[in-house]
Amino acid sequence: MITTTGLSARFSRRAAIPAFRSQRQFSSARPTLREIQDAYILSAARTPTAKFNGSFTSVSAPELGAVAIKSALSKSKVPVDKITDVYMGNVLQGSVGQAPARQASMFAGLPSTVESLTVNKVCASGLKAVVLAAQNIQLGLAEAQVAGGMENMSRVPYYMSRASQLPPFGEIKLEDGLIKDGLWDVYNKFHMGICAEQTAKKYDVSREDQDQYAIQSYERAQQAWKENKFADEIAPVTVKSKKGETVIERDEGYENLRVDKLTTLKPAFLRDGTGTVTAGNASTMNDGASALVIGNKELAREFGAGGRVLARIVSSADAAIDPVDFPVAPAKAVPIALERAGITKDQVAVWEFNEAFAAVIKANEKILGLENARVNMLGGAISLGHALGSSGSRILVTLLHQLQPGEYGVAAICNGGGAATAMVVQKLDRVD
Repeated sequence: MITTTGLSARFSRRAAIPAFRSQRQFSSARPTLREIQDAYILSAARTPTAKFNGSFTSVSAPELGAVAIKSALSKSKVPVDKITDVYMGNVLQGSVGQAPARQASMFAGLPSTVESLTVNKVCASGLKAVVLAAQNIQLGLAEAQVAGGMENMSRVPYYMSRASQLPPFGEIKLEDGLIKDGLWDVYNKFHMGICAEQTAKKYDVSREDQDQYAIQSYERAQQAWKENKFADEIAPVTVKSKKGETVIERDEGYENLRVDKLTTLKPAFLRDGTGTVTAGNASTMNDGASALVIGNKELAREFGAGGRVLARIVSSADAAIDPVDFPVAPAKAVPIALERAGITKDQVAVWEFNEAFAAVIKANEKILGLENARVNMLGGAISLGHALGSSGSRILVTLLHQLQPGEYGVAAICNGGGAATAMVVQKLDRVD
């Protein structure tokens, strides 16, 4: 029962509520608008790319990532306290441990206050990580970022269901995590190589075309190493074992070319007499990492002059198509990136496409009209290796080391599921 006294007390308490709670505040002032800023690449580094079950079998992906990050930071000369975020691509995360990008950041010696994000866009992860980091700079949310990718395909485990999902007796089936999470089209239930086969047929890319391209990739990589063209981008990795320490300074697979054997290999995916994709004209499975330091104009002006890879990120683009057509997704992403950059393909000095399969390059060259362009002049994933999470940033690292001041370059990479990421950069000698 509510009495008159009780009502009086309620009204008294309500009156005691501060007036500002019931007042709405309005302002006619317009919010301050920020202009989009330019993002600059100040340094770039990569580890050597090791063979599958090669020199890096005892080194985790985050540890490889840490080596690349340390090297990139050292080359940039940017104070560590300017770095606020680390973005690292990593695809095969089974058994890698919590937050792989965070591990790489911490292992590289960055403070625990630096935030980290792991990016999984399959093969495009490393390049997408750079895009995300650059956007923070462009929006004025950060001064400096680290971005790249890392993968150790040799250490990917086999998967087994939990006990509640296992049969009470009989056989237990293991799934290969490498295939399941990295090399398998989940929509069509077949290997990515089948997608490459369909692309080869659709764009009339013959077995001979693919083999000749693969041979060229190996020969270019061999010549590049002979001329020491990768020296400035390599971050050596020290591998510890019971026998001591070994320093790995060179890619491991580029010398594995036997022309007579490559041209006689049996198709790896289609064995009905129509297959053209082989182990020789496809990329290899590998371990490696790459990283770049990205900064705003002020940092680029202060630390970029005379830098080996100083470049402006001009534009980037993603594009998606039917999953089975993933090999030609770059042909959709590249025109968008070029349009955003305000340039044409004829203004591009050097192109780096990821060589997931030789058919990928040949088909994209046909679609984009790049048959006579400078594409993958130092070799690519077929000869140098394809460490999934690192490949997108690896091709960017290699691209940057080829460009001369004023030149434009394009890095483009397809990814499983039917998509691609592309980026346009312009090499600079200084920032005014």
